[in-house]
Amino acid sequence: MTTSVAVTPEFCKGIQYFGAAQEDYPRYAKTAAIKEGESAVSDPRSADAVYQTLLMADALRYLTLQTCGSKGSGHPGGFASSAEAYAALVMLGHTNIVTEVGHHAPGFYSAMFLDTSLESMGIKTVDDMMLRFREKHGLLGHLSGAIPGLLAPAGPLGQGQHFAMAGALLHPGKLFPVTIGDGGMGEPYVLNSMMHFNTAYPRVTNFLPTLIWNGYSQEHHSMVSRFTNQEMIAYWKGHGFKEVILVDAKEFDDSRQTSAYADSTYFSHKQRLVFTAAVLSGMDKAAKLALGGTLTAFIIKQMKGAGVHTVGAKSHNLYPADSLDKPHMIEGLKRRALPVEAWSIVRENFVRAGGGPAVKTSVTEHVLELAPLGKMPLRDFPKNEKAVPATAMGALAAYVGTQDRRFVVTNADGNEASAMKNINDALKIRHPTVDPLYNQDPEGQVYEPLNEDACAGLAAGLALFGSRALWLSYESFAINGWPIVQTVAQAMAELRRKTPSIVTMFTAGALEQGRNGWTHQRPEIENYFAAQMRNGNTYPLFPCDANAIQAAYEYATNSFNKCMVIIASKSPLPVYMSMDEARFAVEEGAAIIYESPYSTSTSGGKGKVVFGVTGDMIFLPVFEAKDKLEADGYMVRIVAIVNPRRLYRPADISWDTVSEPDNQFMDDGHFNALFDGDVLLAVSGGPSAVLEPVLLRTRAAKRDTFAWKRGETTASPAEIMEFNGLTADAMSKRVKALLG
Repeated sequence: MTTSVAVTPEFCKGIQYFGAAQEDYPRYAKTAAIKEGESAVSDPRSADAVYQTLLMADALRYLTLQTCGSKGSGHPGGFASSAEAYAALVMLGHTNIVTEVGHHAPGFYSAMFLDTSLESMGIKTVDDMMLRFREKHGLLGHLSGAIPGLLAPAGPLGQGQHFAMAGALLHPGKLFPVTIGDGGMGEPYVLNSMMHFNTAYPRVTNFLPTLIWNGYSQEHHSMVSRFTNQEMIAYWKGHGFKEVILVDAKEFDDSRQTSAYADSTYFSHKQRLVFTAAVLSGMDKAAKLALGGTLTAFIIKQMKGAGVHTVGAKSHNLYPADSLDKPHMIEGLKRRALPVEAWSIVRENFVRAGGGPAVKTSVTEHVLELAPLGKMPLRDFPKNEKAVPATAMGALAAYVGTQDRRFVVTNADGNEASAMKNINDALKIRHPTVDPLYNQDPEGQVYEPLNEDACAGLAAGLALFGSRALWLSYESFAINGWPIVQTVAQAMAELRRKTPSIVTMFTAGALEQGRNGWTHQRPEIENYFAAQMRNGNTYPLFPCDANAIQAAYEYATNSFNKCMVIIASKSPLPVYMSMDEARFAVEEGAAIIYESPYSTSTSGGKGKVVFGVTGDMIFLPVFEAKDKLEADGYMVRIVAIVNPRRLYRPADISWDTVSEPDNQFMDDGHFNALFDGDVLLAVSGGPSAVLEPVLLRTRAAKRDTFAWKRGETTASPAEIMEFNGLTADAMSKRVKALLG
C-alpha cells in the first residue's frame, strides 16, 4: 500500500488510509463520468462509467467501515454487499432512494456525506462524520427522515417498500428504488403489499425494489439463502413482478470462492469491472422498465460484508473490540482504500447525480403543495338526538377526497363494516373490477388490502411524503399496522419541513363487538397511544358524539407533523355537544357535558361527584350512574375528555423538541374548574392510561378509575360492560364507598 502524493481534498480529512491507483486509472477516471450540467452518465455501458461506479462502490464501503469503526458500533455488512447496486443507481441519476433496512444507515450516511448533503448539518469532513455518528443531534444508528437528503426513516423491517410506493404514487416519472434485505423478507407483507398495490395501481410502476440477496440475516443465514436463482426469480414473479433482473457475483468469480455467495472484492480487477458493468447495465434496464410501465425488481446476489472487515452474519454488527486500531479493521480498510485523487472524482459524480445533492433534490426536501379544502361541511346534530359518530366522520372524509384527488383512505376490514359506507359511495374502492353494487372503480380513492400493515404503510407513507391520507381500522386490529405509524410519527417530529399529519380512525369495537368476542375486543392499544402522547406530537382523540368526531377530524386534518388517532363507535349514540362546544372541547382538551342543575344546599350536602370520561358508548352507564347518584342527593358533573394531550402539564410532554411544536395546555385554573369535586371517577371504555393527565393533576383526595379489563363473548354492549365492571351500579356504589 502506498500513499499518493496528490493534494488531499479538505473533505477527506480523517481518512486513515489511501491506496495506490490501478494502472488503468488515468484512462478511465481522468474526469467525472457525470459531466457538468448533467445528472447521470450518458452511456452506462461506457468504460469510464463502469470504472467510476466501482470507485464509488468502494468509497461507500470504505466510509461505512471507518465510520462504524470509529465508534466500535454500527452495521457495515449489509450495506457493503449492496454497494455496487447503490452506486449504479446514483450514476444513473436515480437518487430518491429509500430502504427497508435500518442497518444500512451508515452506508446511506456515507452517500449523503459524499454528495455534500450532510454539510447542512455541519458535517464537512470524515472526522466530522465519525464524531457525529451514533450521537445525539448527529447520525443516529438507524435512518431518520431528519437527516438531510434522506427520504424516509428505516428501523423495523418490512416498512421501506411503503415509502417507495407512496413516492411513486405522488411523483410519476421519478424512480423510487427501495433496497430490501433478504434477512427481512421473512417480515409480513413485504412482497404481498407490493402485489396488492400493483393490482390497485397497475400504472404506478415507478418504484424499484432492489433485493440485496447476501445469504445472511442479522445473526444467521437468511431463510431464503438456499433458494436457487430461478427459485428466487419465480418467488418475485409469483408476486406480480413481470421482470426480475438478477446479477449474481458468483458468475463472475475468478478467485475460486467456495460459498454460493461470492465477495466480488476478491475478484481480479478485471473481473470486478465486468461484475460492476453487469450491475450497472442491469440496473439501467430495470430502471427503464420500471419507469416505462413494467413492474420490475432488481436483485444483486453477493456475500454479506463484501469488502469490509469480515463476511457473513459476522459482518453485520461491530462491537467495542472492532475498533479502528485492530488488525482486522485495518486490513479491511486498507483493502478498500482509494487513491487520493479518486475521492474528488467520486464526490463530483455524487454532487451531480440526480441534478444536485439530495438535500436539494430529493422529493421529501420540499413541501408538496396541497389542494385547498375550503370550509368543512360540518353537520351540527341537535343535542339529545342519536347519531352514528363513524358515519358523521365518513361524510367529512368523503368531502376531503372530492376536494383533494390525491387523498387516499385505507381500510382492511371495510368501510361499510365500520358504518362509513358514505366514504365508498363518494370516493369508490380502488379495484380493477368495476361493480357499482360494491362501489368498485379502477380510479377509486379507497385502498382496501386485507392486511393492516399495507393499509397503515401506504397512508403513513403518503403523509410523510407530503400528502393527505386516512387509515381506518378496527381498534382491535390496529396493532398489526401501528409500528409504521409510530415510525412515521417519530420521523414527523424530526422533519425540517411541514407535512400533513398522519390521521387514523379506529372503530372502538370493544364495547360494540360482543357477539364477536375477545378477538374484536382489544382496546389495550389505547395504552400505546397514551404512552406516545409524551413524545410531543401524538394526539389520541376521544370524541364523545357525532359532533365531537367531526370537530376532531377537522382538527386532525388541518394539523401538520403530528399523529392524530381518533377513537369512536359505529353505533347510534346520544349527542351531548353542539358543534361549537365540540370544537372548544377538542381545542381545550375537555369540556363539561352535564352538571346537576341544583346547588349543594338543596342536594342534602352529600357531595360533588365528577366523572372524567374518555370514549363515547361508555357515557351510557355514566349517565345512568348520574341518575342514581342524583336520586340519592349527590351533585354530579360529567366531563368529556376529548383531547387528553391538552390536559398534561407542559413539563410532562416533549412538545418543545418536535417540528411544528404545540405548547397549548390547559392551565390549572381551567383544569380545576372542570375536575374539582369531592370525588373523581376517571372512566374509560378502554384501558386507563389515557386518563393519566387527569389523575396526575386532580386535587380530589378521593379518586378511582373504571376501565377495561378483558374481552368476552356477550350478547350486548351492556353485558360486556357489566363483565368489565363498567356499570352504573358499580360506579355509584364506589362513589358512596369513597365518600363514606
